[in-house]
Amino acid sequence: MSVVTRFAPSPTGFLHIGGARTALFNYLFARHHGGRFLLRIENTDSKRSTDEAIAAILHGMRWLGLDWDGEETYQSCNADHHRTVAEQLVADGKAYKCYCTPEELVEMRENARNSSGATRIYDNRWRDRDPSEAPTDIDPVIRIKMPLNGETTIADAVQGDVTKANNTLDDFIILRSDGTPTYMLAVVVDDHDMGVTHAIRGDDHLNNAFRQHHLFAACGWDTPVFAHIPLIHGPDGAKLSKRHGALGVEAYEEMGLLPEAMCNYLLRLGWSHGDDEIISREQAVEWFDLADVGRSPARFDMDKLMNLNAHYLKSADPARLTAIVMAAVTGTTVSPDAENRLIAGMPGLASRAKTTNELVDFASFYIVDAPIKMNDKARASLCDPVAGEMLSTLAELLKKATSWDEAELDGIARRFAESRGLKLGKVAQPLRAALTGSNVSPSIFEVMVVLGPDETLTRLENAVS
Repeated sequence: MSVVTRFAPSPTGFLHIGGARTALFNYLFARHHGGRFLLRIENTDSKRSTDEAIAAILHGMRWLGLDWDGEETYQSCNADHHRTVAEQLVADGKAYKCYCTPEELVEMRENARNSSGATRIYDNRWRDRDPSEAPTDIDPVIRIKMPLNGETTIADAVQGDVTKANNTLDDFIILRSDGTPTYMLAVVVDDHDMGVTHAIRGDDHLNNAFRQHHLFAACGWDTPVFAHIPLIHGPDGAKLSKRHGALGVEAYEEMGLLPEAMCNYLLRLGWSHGDDEIISREQAVEWFDLADVGRSPARFDMDKLMNLNAHYLKSADPARLTAIVMAAVTGTTVSPDAENRLIAGMPGLASRAKTTNELVDFASFYIVDAPIKMNDKARASLCDPVAGEMLSTLAELLKKATSWDEAELDGIARRFAESRGLKLGKVAQPLRAALTGSNVSPSIFEVMVVLGPDETLTRLENAVS
């Protein structure tokens, strides 16, 4: 069997974390088996679906690198076929038209609520009724005929065998009175038309699977393999919400996370491969299978996500990080040497940052030429007259450096500190303030090498003056 999976979000909001993980699992399962991964936008709810939400979903998918096969499809474009299938089921005696009034449906719900033995809400009053009794002033809905007795078992690829009594399954509506398909019908028809072999989704859809199983059977179609993955919870074990960090994918991008870190983190939320924590995309494709998806809810941990992002920043290509930093620079007079400095100094910068936003802040002193801005702590360290005298003397010694590398510069600073009876830190801190405008930075001798002798000495002269 050639594997076909799909991610089918409703464009009523952003691409949230749970949806992104579902998309990732579908993508990896398809790629692992050499199959196809499809994207279907389920926009049949025209009142709630928006172009902005569609754009956010597509952007989030592309940012995560979850490239789908072919063009994305839109559920609303298949509405005519949805209606045709519903009408054919009526013709085959597997579905029927229901003429219940809203008042009758309210009465059924009340009766079910008040009856301790009731297992269904709809009482099937139009299931076998003669169509000649149909009123002429009511537009009917179409309901599927569900089995009245016995049980239905779903062989779920994650949850195992799950069984439900058929007397709990109502004859649900598949076509509304205005001729629009319900979610249940549209999903089944679209999955069949797209050749979906595996429906991998959150376990909040598990109850839907029993209804969809019987709808597939009524249509004479093969049912896909269902795989219902547990939902993501917050650190406190409660359902994930905004207070836990359940933001849209674009929000994490704006926070300065790298997509590979986000994907690695989402992959480990409910799936494991031994003790492996850092997993590349290539490894994920090679290793991923549904058998390793857990049945318990995973817990979202923002600190772990940030630590993982810090790891990926350290190993990222300096040229790529430089491009990110340069794209974020606005309202600043950029040095002609900024990009070269950033590429050369990026390892030291990236080792201190957890996000690209922090990286932009840390890198600011490389982007501009003297004079540079200083934070309060840096300015305070330069207010001491002794600091000014030290920097002035040290600048003269640096002008005599035989080579401009870390070892040579470190040696000059150490010998100078020893001559004054000082520890190196007493010299390095005002030197750091003068060259970076901050009280924290990568190794100050690395900074000096990246800035070069001319810019280093110019910044020292500015600091002294």
